Amino acid sequence: MKLSKADRIKRTRVPTVDPALAKRLPPGQVLTERFPVLHEGEVPVYDMNEWTLKIFGFTDREVVLSYDDILRMPQTTVTRDIHCVTRWSRFDNTFTGVRFQDLMKELGITPKSQYVMLHGDYDYTTNVLLSDLDREDVLLAHSLDGEPLTAKHGYPLRFVVPHLYFWKSVKWVRGIEFIDENQPGFWEQNGFHLNGDPFKEERFSGEDLDIPEDEWEKKDFD
Repeated sequence: MKLSKADRIKRTRVPTVDPALAKRLPPGQVLTERFPVLHEGEVPVYDMNEWTLKIFGFTDREVVLSYDDILRMPQTTVTRDIHCVTRWSRFDNTFTGVRFQDLMKELGITPKSQYVMLHGDYDYTTNVLLSDLDREDVLLAHSLDGEPLTAKHGYPLRFVVPHLYFWKSVKWVRGIEFIDENQPGFWEQNGFHLNGDPFKEERFSGEDLDIPEDEWEKKDFD
């Protein structure tokens, strides 16, 4: 019987958090200076003349943006720690892009729901609360550490939602959909938590997650 990703995480050993890092490193995480590459499916290849970002659903209007539209908006750089559900954390990542707050302000969009589904290629989704996006450090990022994102890390645009597990930070983002209720996205339908707070260890649905996976150590790195 093939195990799901959630089941594999549950069956592996639990790392011990260094007490000196306890306020910064969530429980069950391992600190790395590398940046593991984890995703489902193929890495998209884009014609940037045709690339779009669509904002739709329960809002006062629908908007479709080009990549140049994104680059013309106010740009912000933030440095934050990131935490993956597969048990790795990486400190001091500097992302540049457009704040979600600024995106909404620039477009003058009024959401009519408190729930959002983020869409990425290919057919990837994850649910987030509007309150989790409406923060000073949540970006639609195009650059990391002063360089454009690599294709494997989400070029041309990815969400960065640093206070949640990193599966919520959608790579290759193509859509922001306001939905009428908190529906599960791709990984949430496959055993992962609806919210995903690392410091509460909200890894899986309906369980306390005290067991990690070290599979990320075998993955590609950029």
